[in-house]
Amino acid sequence: MNAREWALVAFTILGQMSVGAFLMLGVVHLLAGRTKGTGEDDGLLDRALLAVGGVLIVGMGASLLHLGSPMGAYLAVANLGSSWLSREIGFGVGYAVLGALFAMLRWRRLGSFGLRRVVAILAGMAGIGLVYSMGQVYMLPAQPSWNSVATPVGFFATSILLGCLALGSVTVINGWIEKGRDTSGAERRGEPLRAALKWVAMLSIVMLGVEFVVLPVYLASLAVGPTAAVSSVGMLTGEYGNLFWARLVLVFVGAGVFGALLYRSTSEPGRERTTAVLAVSAFALVLVSEVLGRFLFYATHVKIGL
Repeated sequence: MNAREWALVAFTILGQMSVGAFLMLGVVHLLAGRTKGTGEDDGLLDRALLAVGGVLIVGMGASLLHLGSPMGAYLAVANLGSSWLSREIGFGVGYAVLGALFAMLRWRRLGSFGLRRVVAILAGMAGIGLVYSMGQVYMLPAQPSWNSVATPVGFFATSILLGCLALGSVTVINGWIEKGRDTSGAERRGEPLRAALKWVAMLSIVMLGVEFVVLPVYLASLAVGPTAAVSSVGMLTGEYGNLFWARLVLVFVGAGVFGALLYRSTSEPGRERTTAVLAVSAFALVLVSEVLGRFLFYATHVKIGL
């Protein structure tokens, strides 16, 4: 792969992870607000928003490297009515702007709670549109290994899987910070922290199941497809076979094994250190797995015709 394709690997993975983390953060914030009051998770929400924004900025910066002339990037949104690439950029900009607006309102405590919720919902909708557009960009008849429902489904699975595990890592780091500042409130914060991580563990296992259902169906469809599709399967199992199996092992261990251990750990108070190690390790393993998967996505595509 060339440098431009590596830029796409970074953009798609980081953009999808940012959207997934933002959506999962909204769910956690809503549940925390209902059970513990709106102020209980202030530190988590504020720091997580900073992390989500930073990931998106790096991802969008990487996307500019894919363009032949980055200074002309604004021209790419000229065909919103007919081009999924233009829609991808439009949704990406909308998500970034609305997400930044929500963060500013949140950090500075501006506007009403209702206004901030509306902005957050609009940002989440723009993020979903971004991930969906990413998938549609690759639905090309001349690229049989991309032109499959497995592409958008896989992109959304990556978004939720990486997003929830990234949020889990931010959650445990936030717990360390809050504990260091106020040791007297450790027990009060422990229960919502374990509850959030329990949801993270369950979602990671569910999304692992989705990936392991979609993958064999996808490979089987390619195996009976045109010659270019069969060639892609041959590359996955032959030339890139080691990377393909490494990707599967890493995601299984990270999301499955570590996810199950994380769920069990959150059910036992007093195991904060173990829980933290499991959460961060699961995220790291799955991130490496998704990078390998996205590399294979670009490296094994075979185009029909010239």
